[in-house]
Amino acid sequence: MARIVLLNKPYGYLSQFTPEGRWRGLKELLPLPGVYVAGRLDADSEGLLLLTDDGRLQARIAEPRHKLAKRYWVQVEGEPDDTALEALRRGVRYADFTTQPACVRRIDEPAGLWPREPPVRYRAAIPTRWLEITIREGKNRQVRRMTAHVGFPTLRLIRHAVGGLTLAGLAPGEWRLFEGGLADLLPGSDAARSPRKKECSG
Repeated sequence: MARIVLLNKPYGYLSQFTPEGRWRGLKELLPLPGVYVAGRLDADSEGLLLLTDDGRLQARIAEPRHKLAKRYWVQVEGEPDDTALEALRRGVRYADFTTQPACVRRIDEPAGLWPREPPVRYRAAIPTRWLEITIREGKNRQVRRMTAHVGFPTLRLIRHAVGGLTLAGLAPGEWRLFEGGLADLLPGSDAARSPRKKECSG
């Protein structure tokens, strides 16, 4: 049976076991041999990182063609208006690709959110807003590029969920083995389901 590890990756850690430059490696957090990262998370981003010892499952989680939903809590600089949110929902066009439609809604700062180290730079004259953004692809730094493109740079990015798994109960740097079945991670209807309107409102 495949082992699946849920890790709450703190800011400053790479999605690899060895450190590189100023960034730290997962070996400090996860003394568990034989597991490999399934779906990367940038060093300056935080949150849910999945690891497994099953190569097929690793590909199923990581490859964008499988359209596994990934939900992020995103603190942006400024106060996005409805026009900006609708642009994110429709898909953002770049020179090299256009993003798929995303589910986007305004949220309050998540309850019980841990402080980031180092903290996000605070500027009293510029408000910030939290958004929940769900995407089903994984281009390099995609969420950051999306919010910057519509004029609201990302200050803090936390991946809260991958498929049916979430960060619930994990403090930064903590991990646990997933005890459920694959249906909890890869619900059968997930890849075929298109974003519902109510998921993208707010």
